[in-house]
Amino acid sequence: MRIAFVMDKLEGIYPELETTSHLMYECNQRGHQVYFLEPHDIYIRRNQIVARMRNVTVAPNLSIKKYWRELIRCSKKDELIFETVTELDAIFLRKNPPLVYQTLEFLGPVSDQVFIINSTTGQIQANSKLYILNFPDIIPETHVSRDPARLKKIIDEFGGEMIIKPLSRYGGEGVIKVSVRDRENLVSLINYYVKAYNPYPDREPIMVQEYLDRVKYDGDVRVLLLNGEILGAMRRVPQKGDFRTNIHAGAKAYKHEVTEEEKRICNAIKDKLIKDGLYFVGIDIIGNKLVEINCVSPGGIPRINRLNKVKLESKVIDFVEQKVNEMREKIS
Repeated sequence: MRIAFVMDKLEGIYPELETTSHLMYECNQRGHQVYFLEPHDIYIRRNQIVARMRNVTVAPNLSIKKYWRELIRCSKKDELIFETVTELDAIFLRKNPPLVYQTLEFLGPVSDQVFIINSTTGQIQANSKLYILNFPDIIPETHVSRDPARLKKIIDEFGGEMIIKPLSRYGGEGVIKVSVRDRENLVSLINYYVKAYNPYPDREPIMVQEYLDRVKYDGDVRVLLLNGEILGAMRRVPQKGDFRTNIHAGAKAYKHEVTEEEKRICNAIKDKLIKDGLYFVGIDIIGNKLVEINCVSPGGIPRINRLNKVKLESKVIDFVEQKVNEMREKIS
């Protein structure tokens, strides 16, 4: 099969720790042709969607470090391959946020001919933190507004600590805890986040969410879902003095057995995810509440592999191969 990865630059990735590198490595080990490209490498030529790619297929059975060095070497060659996208069998959209919407628009018309994980329309819908509002019964109390006075009133009425989240950032960036006990800073922070100096239509809406105290002691649980089924999980505990559970923010990963309550949450969102073409996602759970759905380059495979002595990337590529075969049968 010919499998392409639309992603960030190879040099910025630590292969031992990144899910994308493990997925690429598994494809290479199986003898698939692996291609690398960035979002700006997709364009239109004579009414067809075309990609300028690099073939980064290398010898099998290298260590992941050596494999990645070979990939970078391949990517620096002058041999660009120009192919119509429909010549590919599958595309992994693995660029970190923010989304490049033009790239998704380019790929949309061929999504019935090439298996794309995750789907372009699904990523557009779910890349915002607002996607969790599809599941109001299993999320913390949540408000979204661009009005500083309304946001302050919400926090005052709530009477405790709350979390402020910008809608478009990732990896815990910009997430802060606020409280009515620090009113001066509270007003200043809200004004800063919504850009209150702008006219109302130009301000940034932000999410204000109930702070779940359990996160300080238990952290959260990252569950990876594949086609709606639980692929693997880990517990992430924040570093001392922080409440953010993102690994990029210094949290540590621990082995975790998925509880019945967590399974219930996964079952509650399963059908919607599959319907939206969100086949490979990472969800974050605190206590018995769903706090985030990550569909744009979700991570966690290397750490869960290490904690549980498994190889989750194998199951992901099994699934992609199955979907490609199903798509071929449908087209023929």
